[in-house]
Amino acid sequence: MGRIGFSADPLMTICRRRVPFRAVVAVVIAMVLAGYALFHPQHSGASQSLGQLHDELGAQQAQSSDLASSINHLDASIGSLESQISLVQAREAAVRESLAADRARLAALQGQISRERDHLAQLRATLAKARTILRAQLVSQYESSPPDVVSVILNANGFNDLLEQLNFLGRAKHQQQSIITITEAAKRAADAAVRRLTALQGAVKQVTAQTQVRAQALAGMNQLLSARESALSRARSAQRSALAASQARSSALRHQISRVEAQQAAARAAAAAAAAAAAAAANTTPTTTTATPSGGWAIPEAIVMCESGGQNLPPNSAGASGYYQIMPATWKLFGGTGPAAYLASKAEQDAVASRIWNGGAGASNWVCAGIVGITH
Repeated sequence: MGRIGFSADPLMTICRRRVPFRAVVAVVIAMVLAGYALFHPQHSGASQSLGQLHDELGAQQAQSSDLASSINHLDASIGSLESQISLVQAREAAVRESLAADRARLAALQGQISRERDHLAQLRATLAKARTILRAQLVSQYESSPPDVVSVILNANGFNDLLEQLNFLGRAKHQQQSIITITEAAKRAADAAVRRLTALQGAVKQVTAQTQVRAQALAGMNQLLSARESALSRARSAQRSALAASQARSSALRHQISRVEAQQAAARAAAAAAAAAAAAAANTTPTTTTATPSGGWAIPEAIVMCESGGQNLPPNSAGASGYYQIMPATWKLFGGTGPAAYLASKAEQDAVASRIWNGGAGASNWVCAGIVGITH
């Protein structure tokens, strides 16, 4: 339905009309040459039938589609991973700022610890000095009995001497009490300094441990994300290479299909021209004739050979396909199953073609019927 071809029926028609023998010979030679050119193309692309080429092209296109879909998924995964990496990098910047603050705090704590140590050394020196003075006073008091007020009064040389001795005793007692107070305060200050120093040392250790944990966690996260990104990038690169190879093969198949179709079209045109030339040489005009199904086909074999060459062809540019080159709308109209004829079995294609042929009434559905001289 729509494809141009050739058959042996014109020869039979001419013979029935008793045309000159040389015209018959010319037709036979022309048709043999055209048939050889049609079914034995000289180029390497004819090593596969059009059906096989279309099947391989379909497989390549399906593979290309799968690879493109997979690459899209990988692109999405890598994009998501890059977002995660950006988030981790932002967190890394925040952690580094925190680490810088922690280091500054550590430096401040170290300075504070040094000052506390110096202060503690001073307190300990003051405490040692106070203890020495107090010890000396206690020994002095133990070795000599303290003077009482009566003895001071009796031994005083006048009132002024008495006042001076009483003042001395008061100052001595006050000094002793002051030394005791200083000693106790120094002891308390020293104890407090020790406690502060211990607390600061604990804080320094805690900050150091937290900083180490953060650094290790950050390094592990960056390493994991980098490894995942590298693996996905390698997979995407491999699939892109495979996609490029599949697309190149598809392009080559399209060129090969176009070349084979062009060769077949040229062969059919040559056959038609040869038939026309033979008819002109015989000084006769082909007449229409009636033909019946033959050669195991549901319609005359000449029409089948002209339409498809007896092959189950995939859809051409007009959409016709199968052994009988049936259009999808006609296929459905006459009860064919599936979207296209070439996808059905030969038996079903025979049945649908027989219904279309309808004893010759449907011959006009095939363009090649007119070419080979069969009209009903």
